[in-house]
Amino acid sequence: MEKYMDITLTPEQRAKDLLSRLSLEEKMAQTVCIYPQGILRQQDSTAMSKDDCKYGIGSVSYMEVCNLPTPEALAKYQKEMQTMVMEQSPHHIPAIFHMEGVCGGIAPGQISMPANIGRGAGWDPELEKQIGATVSRQEKSVGVSHILAPVLDISRDSRMGRQAECYGEDPTLAAALGVAYIKGIQQGQRSDGLRADAVAKHFAGFHNALGGIHGVESMTAPRLMQEVYCKPFQAAITEADLKGVMPCYCTIDGEATSSSKQMLTDLLRDDMGFDGLCVSDYTAIRNQHTVQGLYESMAENGLRTMEAGMDMEWPKKAAYNDELKEWFATGKADIKVLDRIVERILTAKFRMGLFENPFALEGEELQQELNREEDIKISLRAAEQSLVLLKNNGVLPLKQNIKKIAVIGPHANEARYLFGGYTHISMVESIYAKVCSIAGFDETGKITTKDYAKYPGTQVQVDDSPMFASIIPNIKPNCKSLVQEMELRFPDTEIKWAYGYPVAGNDISRFEEALQLVKEADLCILTLGGRYSTSSISTMGEGVDATNINLPECQDAFITEAARMGKPMVGIHLDGRPISSDIADEKLDAILEAWAPSEMGAPAVVNVLTGKVNPSGKLPVSVAYNAGQIPIFYNHPNGSAYHQGDSIGFPDYVDCPHTPRYYFGYGLSYTSFGYDNMTISCDNIAPMGSAKVSVDVSNIGKVAGTEVVQLYLKDTYASMVRPCMELAGFARVSLEPGESKRVEFEISPSQMAFLNHNMQWLIEKGEIQVLIGSASNDIRCNGKFMVTESAIIHSKERQFYSVGKAISNK
Repeated sequence: MEKYMDITLTPEQRAKDLLSRLSLEEKMAQTVCIYPQGILRQQDSTAMSKDDCKYGIGSVSYMEVCNLPTPEALAKYQKEMQTMVMEQSPHHIPAIFHMEGVCGGIAPGQISMPANIGRGAGWDPELEKQIGATVSRQEKSVGVSHILAPVLDISRDSRMGRQAECYGEDPTLAAALGVAYIKGIQQGQRSDGLRADAVAKHFAGFHNALGGIHGVESMTAPRLMQEVYCKPFQAAITEADLKGVMPCYCTIDGEATSSSKQMLTDLLRDDMGFDGLCVSDYTAIRNQHTVQGLYESMAENGLRTMEAGMDMEWPKKAAYNDELKEWFATGKADIKVLDRIVERILTAKFRMGLFENPFALEGEELQQELNREEDIKISLRAAEQSLVLLKNNGVLPLKQNIKKIAVIGPHANEARYLFGGYTHISMVESIYAKVCSIAGFDETGKITTKDYAKYPGTQVQVDDSPMFASIIPNIKPNCKSLVQEMELRFPDTEIKWAYGYPVAGNDISRFEEALQLVKEADLCILTLGGRYSTSSISTMGEGVDATNINLPECQDAFITEAARMGKPMVGIHLDGRPISSDIADEKLDAILEAWAPSEMGAPAVVNVLTGKVNPSGKLPVSVAYNAGQIPIFYNHPNGSAYHQGDSIGFPDYVDCPHTPRYYFGYGLSYTSFGYDNMTISCDNIAPMGSAKVSVDVSNIGKVAGTEVVQLYLKDTYASMVRPCMELAGFARVSLEPGESKRVEFEISPSQMAFLNHNMQWLIEKGEIQVLIGSASNDIRCNGKFMVTESAIIHSKERQFYSVGKAISNK
């Protein structure tokens, strides 16, 4: 037996031995990926890909498997592909199969989860860990060992179409949820030993892009980059041993991130301590040369990218090419650069257990991993926790004795609208759409003509063809629309639906029927928002950005007309960015932010509407009145945004407040909560010490509910300008009426460390204010402690967040 096949050795030892045996051709093959085409058209994909892996291959994309009919078909396909790769490889090296995992797998038989921004609104790391474990189990069952999740981007811009992929605007919240998700993905293993690595993305500063445009220049200064945008990645490396990173498409300070040695080696590996695989976003390396105008040739592009620390080129070979291989052969390029990369790739494959377990499961074993009742329950709980009640004048929860309910809006009668981007549903939608907007998918056989029917006043494709209508019955036949769920849950109520208005534009041609239903009803439910997906049918999604973040003109117009009827109106907003509408604020009796709640979205929404579930979601982003306010975020520097100071200028714009429409951390409940008796265990804390912060939280209402208790810290005076407040901890606390619990947080001065003038992480001596409340603008208790002395620390030594514990008060 060859030494590298000895399972008693470490992955590093096995990789080093195998590397010494590989030819140059085998080494280069490990650095690239194949993107099998034809799966969507049920062709023989293996024949199409054989010439591309004649010496084996590093990775295989699973992105086109969404249209396969069954899990069994997917498992058969994976085994055929993996067998071909291993037979072509002289040393029988298996490929890593990778698949998206932000909202669950994108393949048949796999559960879909709510969008990240909705799970951010749930503020529940324990549930996020369960979601990660569920996604990992299901994807490993079909041979996936690279799961492209979580998204650790920080989003401060609702114009960008990918806002819903993020946990929100706060790096502490993203760190806590991201660490939990990664632990869920990486800590378990398949029954035969196969393990998966999380690939966190998009490193870093991706959403700080000019104009809110996907993948362009990111104007992110080094201090902002490390303190805010890198914090979730650092937490993931330090606390969850993150093993995969995907850099962003952006250029930053004149460099493309994918070939920036400063970003990928000096910062990510040397400073932050990352020791896993760095994989390229789709076509990001090619784009450096063809779009961003870098390097004199594609081969030079590849070499500079390898030297910077990028291990694998996805989805197809472009820069890690045959010319570059000759450079290594002749000594024009240093072979040590290639060897370092290939050794990391092989180490990952041994760590995953791929050599012993390269294939998908089959038969009953496969079905047992996919069909579990707890998966549906997890998706439902995530959807319920994601819902944020923004307004309620008492109309909610609904009573069962309502005689007639009018339900208006296209989202209500089509379950497909409950799913967001990077779900199985949205990936199939992109097949039928005229134009696919997913970056790097320009060679997948999609129709690219722009000659298609559009909603009036927009560039958005009308998606009313039978192909789109067939998606849910074919893929998720048990998934109910909101209307279907309402009919089930209100058996004695007459439920009538009308289309009313589209998801975009200014078309008011179908108002009449809908307004007649409103006139005849006792209560009206309006489903509002756009279409969060991926392709020309979308109003937001990957590559689908916007300058208008408000409700479509037609929907505001309908609300205005319907309000004249004098009937109670409840708005349910379904989209990837939060609702923002003066008219909705003024005229609706209740507003429920539902984001993209996925396949259990309808029962989750009705559970909240009826009061079966008391809403507990809290906004993970600040909501702007309009795009002119962007960026707007709660943790802005002292003296900025709505804390500019009276001596600087007027406290508002001439046409809009400086403050947000809805604040970070805000969300209503059907009950009320009281805060009292906050204590801090000590007045003086050493820089690397800790303190216990405790507060009594009580349910002072009449129904059970869950409060998200939020702890913020503020550096009163510092040597660098600091944020006006920073989230440091949070806790979900469930309380019966009249019940009180003591909520405890353990905090450390290291959470307030910042980069000093010399770009060193500094815990600075001085006063730190402690603020506890129900939202960033609703602080109920406060106190302070003193940091006794200053200290320089390493980024990895910080405490990144505190998840509080609730103890019943006897």
